[in-house]
Amino acid sequence: MVAMRQRGPWFDRLVDISAIPELREIVVRGDQIRLGACVTFARAAAHPQLRALTPMLAEACLSIGGPQIQNVGTVGGNVANAAACADTLPVLVALDAQAHIAGAAGERVLPVSELIIAPHHTALQQGELLTAFSFAAPPAGARSIFIKVGRRNAQAISRLSVAAIGHVDAAGLVDHVRLAVGAALPRPQRLTAVEALVHGQRPAPGLYALAGAQAVAVMLDITGRRWSTEYKEVALSQLAPYALARVLEDAPLPTRFDTP
Repeated sequence: MVAMRQRGPWFDRLVDISAIPELREIVVRGDQIRLGACVTFARAAAHPQLRALTPMLAEACLSIGGPQIQNVGTVGGNVANAAACADTLPVLVALDAQAHIAGAAGERVLPVSELIIAPHHTALQQGELLTAFSFAAPPAGARSIFIKVGRRNAQAISRLSVAAIGHVDAAGLVDHVRLAVGAALPRPQRLTAVEALVHGQRPAPGLYALAGAQAVAVMLDITGRRWSTEYKEVALSQLAPYALARVLEDAPLPTRFDTP
């Protein structure tokens, strides 16, 4: 509807797919999850198994708009719109989610990180339909979090968001970590350089600060300096360490992390 107001209709018909049962399914088998593209934000956030296995997905869904939007808007719509600020995208990318796509030639599967090729542009071909997402839940004992920064506390478009997953082994070392950001890069992706920096290390404020600096370096390497960089550089340097500390220690945190 927003796009139609901006540039007028670019199609000759609309098809309502919201009542197709297969597109509305939530299937959980062990740690394997399949989420239909027409599952609404409200249903995903209220699903008890999703809340238990992937709480950051529920957090992201509840951060989108208000009850009216959450009851109608869908995870598939949020992804297919491909806005850089889409709140479910960093979560699905951090989960290494796969997108299932149906077309006349059959079904194909793409990582969500490859489905989005640029802001508001996807790899969907003419006649193809995004049908579902599949992913494995984080390892047992891992924590996850979604954090969003907006201009206000509710019904805000993300200025910056972070999805993080972390687990520490019996020796106190990080053995699983995932970090993805939203509204910072042209296309969603994991910050693998930051993950490599943290993996195998003992959680500590100094490590988080280094991770924040590395996250900013990755962002600048991809985007260069833009009008929003002055804000996002500072915000990401604090938000990434905060998210990592929450998933790796879940302990009280300082109000800021000193950069190295």
